[in-house]
Amino acid sequence: MDYAYCELCPRRCRVNRTAGEVGFCGAADVALVAKAMLHPWEEPALSPVGKSGAIFFGGCTLRCKYCQNAAISASPRGEAADSRRLREIMEDLIARGAENIDLVTPTHYLPTLLPALEEKLPVPVVYNCGGYERVETLKLLEGKVDIYLPDMKYADADLAVRLSGAQDYFPAAKAAIKEMVRQTGPVRFDGERLLSGTVIRHLILPGCVENSLKVLDWIGETFAPGQVLVSLMRQYTPMGGLPAPFNRPITEEEYDAALSWMYLNGLEGFTQEESSAGRQYIPDF
Repeated sequence: MDYAYCELCPRRCRVNRTAGEVGFCGAADVALVAKAMLHPWEEPALSPVGKSGAIFFGGCTLRCKYCQNAAISASPRGEAADSRRLREIMEDLIARGAENIDLVTPTHYLPTLLPALEEKLPVPVVYNCGGYERVETLKLLEGKVDIYLPDMKYADADLAVRLSGAQDYFPAAKAAIKEMVRQTGPVRFDGERLLSGTVIRHLILPGCVENSLKVLDWIGETFAPGQVLVSLMRQYTPMGGLPAPFNRPITEEEYDAALSWMYLNGLEGFTQEESSAGRQYIPDF
């Protein structure tokens, strides 16, 4: 696999990144590491001590208009890293106490990432992505990822177009998450620590409760109890420049409605406090 005629994500731009052409993600053929850190704010089962070994990559295949990481996703930047350097970054994080290696938005650099994952790491590998993935691409990761951490952002196609320019988001994400669950199997714990499985994140958007209910319906209808976990997120933080209703945090009523629906669907997982919505939790890029 290389970056020539890139079809890594569902946009299938088919640009030749090795020749300097750039597709939707904005990335060239050099992986960019925007930040590597011990991240204390992931779901507690991923890092009970609060030391997730997060590697944030520059660029993104979605570039959502409300993205909290827009400083690195909208315009790719970071330290250029080949496969050997990526492995060094992973091993350094582990030496500093990382409980996992948390790859944040990595798909557009997969040809560089795969060799770095060839030798098994002593901690779980977490694939933290927007859910907008190709099944054919994910199959290349089989056996290399312990925990998939995808978003399921939209069931509403109009919302997906308006905020992420991806009309096919829902069908693409449905197929991708099914493939992730096929690879990892049901969630598996060692005490309070998640060893393997798929955790589906859903960020509630202001004024869009119906979208959240449809997402939770799909998860409940698709997976057996205990097969996946759901992380219901209330951390939406207005980043400026968006019209109503996206210029405000979600309300208590909106979160309670989605949370009740999650439980009615028999889903288990993680919730967030109201205090999670704040710029203080955004890494300094």
